[in-house]
Amino acid sequence: MHHPAFPALWQPLVDQAATTLRALALDESAKEKFCNDPLLRPYMHKVSQRYVAGRTVADALQRVEHIIAQGHAASAEYMGESVRDEAFAMAETEVFMELTKAIGQRNLNCSVSLDLSHVGMTVDTELGYRNTRRIALAAAEINREVMISMEAADRADDIYAIYARLHREDGLHNVGITVPAKRHRTEQDLPSLMKIPGRIRLVKGAFLESEDISHHRNSPELAAAYRRYAQELLLSGHKCSIATHDRSIQGDLSALILKERIDPRWFEFESLIGLGTEQIAGLQARGFPTREYAVFGDEHFLYVLNRIAEEPVRVYQAIIDVMSPSQAATST
Repeated sequence: MHHPAFPALWQPLVDQAATTLRALALDESAKEKFCNDPLLRPYMHKVSQRYVAGRTVADALQRVEHIIAQGHAASAEYMGESVRDEAFAMAETEVFMELTKAIGQRNLNCSVSLDLSHVGMTVDTELGYRNTRRIALAAAEINREVMISMEAADRADDIYAIYARLHREDGLHNVGITVPAKRHRTEQDLPSLMKIPGRIRLVKGAFLESEDISHHRNSPELAAAYRRYAQELLLSGHKCSIATHDRSIQGDLSALILKERIDPRWFEFESLIGLGTEQIAGLQARGFPTREYAVFGDEHFLYVLNRIAEEPVRVYQAIIDVMSPSQAATST
């Protein structure tokens, strides 16, 4: 699919740039360099400001309050993944506990999102389960959802297993799951996941994966798969988040919702901060429930590079942000 921001002749180069950025996002040695090198770190922080709510829980809560003031629900995620030290996983879990407690104290309409590998799954699946259970129990006490993010394809089985266990063993029906439409396996996974009552957050999927695992990010096959899965979720009455910035898909699904008079208690349109506010504001103005997703923390390397890779024209914005004397990037 030709990217409208570039001439068709450039498309192979645009696709190659996106692939290179996604590969870089998964390079842990590069992440270590960019996030910790004293010369590179300031530039990485300047680029990230557009997409990241800040570095602390207090920063995230301030952004969440702004989101809510605009009429949207919010979701907050403390960024991090691939933790391989148990003590660090436990310490990071405490940040999620602090975040959850603060959301309850302020009575904010905000869910908590997390990567299972951030809270110990890559150390030991049982550790990941126990720490996620702690967070989910705390969120249940304040009647808030916890959304589990999706990660690399080789972690999907463990992620889905922990998700199912939290429901079946613990009755934590406030826990939801992120499902990538781009993966071929989703055709088999989705019916099973729909038997579990947690919210399903449908995304296209940003990770770099081979064609035997996933559709190409800009392929018509991915767009068709996303529409098909979203329609299935909406018509079933299963709780879902339609998490895409694709205007065409948003238009088709909003028309379906109106035509079928689908109950707004069971769906929402979700947007990520830093990618423009017009779409989600327009949906909210039309009466659709909306949610804006805010991430925070220092571990923003993978997240930010994937956001740029989704729309390679954002490389130009990153250059502007790096060169700008301003410390506060604005959403465009």
